[in-house]
Amino acid sequence: MTTFTYTANPARVVFGTGTVAAVGDEVQRLGASRVLLLSSRPPRQAASAVREALGPLLAWEFDGAAVHTPVEVTERALRVLREHDADCLVAVGGGSTTGLAKALAVRTSLPQVILPTTYAGSEVTPVLGETENGRKTTRASPEILPETVIYDVEFTLGLPTALSVCSAVNALAHAVEALYSPQANPVVDGMALDAIFRIARALPRVAADPVDRDARSDLMQGAWLAGTCLGTVGMGLHHKLCHTLGGALDLPHAETHTVLLPHAMAYNAPAVPAAMNRVAAALGVTGAPSGVFDLVSRVGGPTSLQQLGVGEQDIPRLARLATETPYPNPRELTVAGIAELLRNAWNGLRPSYGTCTTLPPPTTWHRT
Repeated sequence: MTTFTYTANPARVVFGTGTVAAVGDEVQRLGASRVLLLSSRPPRQAASAVREALGPLLAWEFDGAAVHTPVEVTERALRVLREHDADCLVAVGGGSTTGLAKALAVRTSLPQVILPTTYAGSEVTPVLGETENGRKTTRASPEILPETVIYDVEFTLGLPTALSVCSAVNALAHAVEALYSPQANPVVDGMALDAIFRIARALPRVAADPVDRDARSDLMQGAWLAGTCLGTVGMGLHHKLCHTLGGALDLPHAETHTVLLPHAMAYNAPAVPAAMNRVAAALGVTGAPSGVFDLVSRVGGPTSLQQLGVGEQDIPRLARLATETPYPNPRELTVAGIAELLRNAWNGLRPSYGTCTTLPPPTTWHRT
C-alpha cells in the first residue's frame, strides 16, 4: 500500500487565447488599483499588450528583470515600487520576471498576477530562487505563490525556436524529477506524465512550425502541469546542479536545464528504474535518458556544457559545490560521480543507461 501526503497550492489560472484582456479584471478582483508592471526587454510585444490592457490601473513599469533573480535588481525594483505606491504586481515574461515578482511579493506581501511568455512553470510554484555574491539559494513559502496566472497562448507564438526548445525542456525536467521525488503521489504522478507526453509530442511540431497554435497550447499546458509538480513536491539532483552552475557561472537557466537533464537522469536511473520506465513510456522510447537527449538533438537544442561556455577546468569545483550541502536524491551523491556526470555533459555524450523493459505505454493519463 502506498502512503503519501498531498497539499494543493491555491492559485487561480486563466488559460486560453487572447486572455491578456482579462488582466485588468483580475487585478481588480484582488482589490488592487495601482499596478507595478514587471518585464524584461525581450518580450516587448507582450509587455505592450499588458500595458494596454491595464489602462489606468498601471502606476509604473520596471523592465529590468534579470536571470537568476539577483538581489541587487530586486532592491532597485523595490525602491520603484515604494516610490509609486503600487498595491499589485503584474509580471509579463519568463522565469526572470516571475522570479522578480515573487522576490518583491515576499518582501511586501503584495498580490501577484503573472502572464508567462515561456514555459518556465515557476508561476505556479511557491518557490523563489535568488542569487547573491555568485551563489543561488532557494526558499519556499505560501507567500511566494502568485495569486493569479493568465496563460495566453498568443504570447508564445513569437518565442524564438531556440528559446522555445530550452524552455520546454526546462518544464520537462520538473515533471521528470517529480516522479522520483520523496513526496511523489498519484495526483502529481498523473500531472507529470501528462506533461511529459504533451511536451514530447508538441516540441518537434513547434520546432517545425513555431506558430502552430495547437502545439503551442500543448506546450503551455505541459509547462503549467510540470510547474505545478515543481511547486508541490521536492526536486532532486538535476535542479540542484542547475542552480549550482547557474549561480556559480551565471549560465542561462533554460539552456543549462536542457544540457544537464539527460545526464542527471542517467545518474539517477539505477536507483529509480520504475520511474524511468514511466518516463520512457511517456516519451514513446525505450530509454528515458537517451530519449530526452535524442529529443533535444532532434529539435536543435544544446547538448553540451561547452556550448554554454563552461570550461573543463570548472568541473571539479562545480562537483564540490553540488555535493557540499545534502539534499534528497534517490541515488547517493559523490564528488567523483557528479564530476563524471558533468564531464559527460561537457563532452555532449549520449547517455546509454536506463532502458525501459517492463512497462507498456500508458493509456489513461493523457487525452488524445
